Amino acid sequence: MEHTQQNGKDIAESKAASSDARDRLMSELKTAIGAAEGWLQDDKDKEPSKAPTAAQTQFHETLSTARKDLQQLQHSLQERGRSAAHSAGAYVHENPWKSVSLGAALGVIVGLLIARK
Repeated sequence: MEHTQQNGKDIAESKAASSDARDRLMSELKTAIGAAEGWLQDDKDKEPSKAPTAAQTQFHETLSTARKDLQQLQHSLQERGRSAAHSAGAYVHENPWKSVSLGAALGVIVGLLIARK
């Protein structure tokens, strides 16, 4: 039983760390894409009459694709999060006493930790 609880904690911690890393990565990618688009716009503003080079056009297309892919990934992750929340809600409705027991046990543990300090 203890081993199962530890595995559950490990999985929860792993998912939380994964979620945090994913959120940081998404934020950094958005920042990088925004900065790159800003550089392209600055270059265009300096010489508006100059036609973009093939490299600039390719870079702009790559950025557009990256932005679309990032938006799709974000949407997919949000859908998975909603699905997980719905599954958790369904579990709680199907197993109310287990959920209440788990909540009470966590409350006792947190209370003991706070009282200990």
